[in-house]
Amino acid sequence: MYQPPHFKETRLDVLHALIKAHPLGLLICSGTDGPVANPVPFLLDAEPAPNGRLRAHLSRANPQWKLFADNPDALVVFQGLDSYVTPSWYETKRETGKVVPTWNYAIVQVRGKVRVMDDQHWLTGQIAELTATHEGGRAEPWQVTDAPDAYIAAQMKGIVGLEIDIVAIEGKWKVSQNRPVADRVGVAEGLEADKPTPDAAEMAKLVRTYGGIDGE
Repeated sequence: MYQPPHFKETRLDVLHALIKAHPLGLLICSGTDGPVANPVPFLLDAEPAPNGRLRAHLSRANPQWKLFADNPDALVVFQGLDSYVTPSWYETKRETGKVVPTWNYAIVQVRGKVRVMDDQHWLTGQIAELTATHEGGRAEPWQVTDAPDAYIAAQMKGIVGLEIDIVAIEGKWKVSQNRPVADRVGVAEGLEADKPTPDAAEMAKLVRTYGGIDGE
């Protein structure tokens, strides 16, 4: 990933937090006909050293999992917040006019070697934890045991698991740090005024925090 120093995020807890907040990762590997990519919901185990471990599952009908037998290397991309940035928010536009549009975003890329987990005990634990993670905040959370046993058993036969020990992890928070302070303020205020949505508010917060204007 192209990584100018001022956009680089290296704090492991911050990188892990983005993965947990945006767990649908793009799983990328090399196939005989070129790159193969599939969006997959991941679970993150933060403890295994040095960078943690990812867990997921694929449909058995999805041929991607078979590719890891010959080449276990994988790249997983987790896309966090993103937002278009209009040059109209920049003070520099009013001063010189020498500005162009851009895009702000936060993203994490993970590299590691995939282990295919074709084991029913492992898969049972994976599905139970994945379900609990995403159902836990609901008033009436769905549980695997809500479905008939025979139905779940049949569904389980149709998936295979994946484990990825994270060998390398890098984050890029491109949130206007390269702009003059007045432009950063303009972007944060513009996001809050022009796009009054939760994501825009969160992006404005990132611009303020990473841009050193937090609290202004």
